[in-house]
Amino acid sequence: MTNITRLFDFPYHQLNTHPLEACLVTKYNGQWKKTSTQDYINKANAISRALLKLGVEKHDKIAVISSTNRTEWNIIDIGVLQVGAQNIPIYPTISAEDYEYILNHSESIYCFVSDEEVLEKLNKVKSKTNLKEVYSFDKIKGCKHYSELLELGKSDENQKDVEDRKTNVKPEELATIIYTSGTTGKPKGVMLSHNNIVSNVLAAAKRFPLPHGDRALSFLPICHIFERVFTYLYQYASIETYFAEALDKIGDNAKEIKPSTMTVVPRLIEKVYDKIMDKGADLTGLKRKLFFWAVDVGANFKPYNKNGGFYEFKLSIARKLIFSKWQEALGGNIVFMASGSAALQPRLGKIFGAANMPIMECYGLTETSPGISASDRRNGGWKIGHVGRVIDGVEVKIAEDGEILCKGPNIMMGYYKDPEKTASVMTGDYFHTGDKGAIDNDGFLKITGRKKEMFKTSGGKYIIPTLLENELKQSRFIEQIMVIGEGEKMPAALIQPNFEFVHEWVERKHHPIENSCEAIANSEIVQKRIQKEIDKCNKKFGKWEQIKIFKLTPEVWAIDSGHLTPTMKMKRSVIKEKYHLLVENIYRP
Repeated sequence: MTNITRLFDFPYHQLNTHPLEACLVTKYNGQWKKTSTQDYINKANAISRALLKLGVEKHDKIAVISSTNRTEWNIIDIGVLQVGAQNIPIYPTISAEDYEYILNHSESIYCFVSDEEVLEKLNKVKSKTNLKEVYSFDKIKGCKHYSELLELGKSDENQKDVEDRKTNVKPEELATIIYTSGTTGKPKGVMLSHNNIVSNVLAAAKRFPLPHGDRALSFLPICHIFERVFTYLYQYASIETYFAEALDKIGDNAKEIKPSTMTVVPRLIEKVYDKIMDKGADLTGLKRKLFFWAVDVGANFKPYNKNGGFYEFKLSIARKLIFSKWQEALGGNIVFMASGSAALQPRLGKIFGAANMPIMECYGLTETSPGISASDRRNGGWKIGHVGRVIDGVEVKIAEDGEILCKGPNIMMGYYKDPEKTASVMTGDYFHTGDKGAIDNDGFLKITGRKKEMFKTSGGKYIIPTLLENELKQSRFIEQIMVIGEGEKMPAALIQPNFEFVHEWVERKHHPIENSCEAIANSEIVQKRIQKEIDKCNKKFGKWEQIKIFKLTPEVWAIDSGHLTPTMKMKRSVIKEKYHLLVENIYRP
């Protein structure tokens, strides 16, 4: 058995324990193409040999920008890491200016791109970088194809040099720099060592056991550490990894391959749930009654039969008649889904648990490689509304102000070229997460808010905006919401309506509203309906916390337009600036 201490040890471990014919699987021209464990390693070694022939030195930086997860990404990852160089993954959706900043800040000398769209964006800034060459995964006219490197490294005459490089890569050395977009300022380069990530994969594997040969569907961006850790975990556990064609093809791909697991973010689960509810609303008669009866049953779900025998009897009927169809929509074979990036609404945790597709919430940050805690559907390790227990090897303490601090082998090496920023988030060995939380008597961690996002009104009252936002995002009328009011007399909110749902609602109710984002945002009828959602929410909060005024924004908050980070977190300062006239209208009409 391979002793796993570096990231490139994972495929060799798979080869030595349970090699797969379908280790990595990507769809090309409508056909799934399987890459075996052996072929994966052979191609990674060919890339390593080619990189040595190109003169790549230890600690050189090589960037990868891919708009979808695919087999080639993993081959390049292992090929780069084996020679002691570092993989610099870049989010495809950020601006060309951010490409330029990251490529220059990281001093990347080569770059791999997935397709024409990414290449086009890169070409706008390429001349302002130190890139020696760009290689593409798709065949693109005027760009070198990555198969040229497989050809260059075909002969194994310098494999001994590759082996020497591998031997000299130490677990504590830098493996990757992941640039977090952050909600303010320039991206920060998070330096993660081999050991940072390996320790996290091995700890996570204890919470997410699956039989060898099971299938996973991968679609969250692999440039994010959450998906990347699970990809290594699948290699460690010999799980066949299928890469989804695109976000809008997840349902189709799941039906084709029938995965046992996938990683998700709450936003995606919300959209799946909304689609299911829309279909339920279209039903009539008995079918409709049964559908909403099952949803009501699911809303009261508790794991481990805690609701008693009669509830379990009703649940078994709901699962057979209704929830089995939900399962079919994701292939009918889901054992669990792992959720990260943001808090999952408890109602979604309940309904998907009831539907026998349990969502295991995890918690962490890029700086913590990322896992700090994870749920486990076995042994009482799953509590809805919590992010599981702290994983092995990691220590968590809650500071006096409620902030979550942690230490362990998963804590980053620091921010690249920024020792001051690094020092600002560390107290001794403890990393300051910036999140607030609490650990209950059973050892479950619950996230209660973001330290920096808490603010004071001019009356001196503290507001935790995330509590109000998470409550209101449960409304199908509301896609995004940002609570504001720092230094002002009262809290207010900027709201992006769920335009798709509101349009359907308008049609159903025969309201005379034009189908455009602007018309919906300006409609008094829509504003009055959303006021009902606000009123319902306000009842759950103290008078000083309640949202007194809100404004609807006339466009979708998106990554491309700068409202959101690539991991779908709100850029609060950007949103406030974009809608400063609306903010002024609220407080200084």
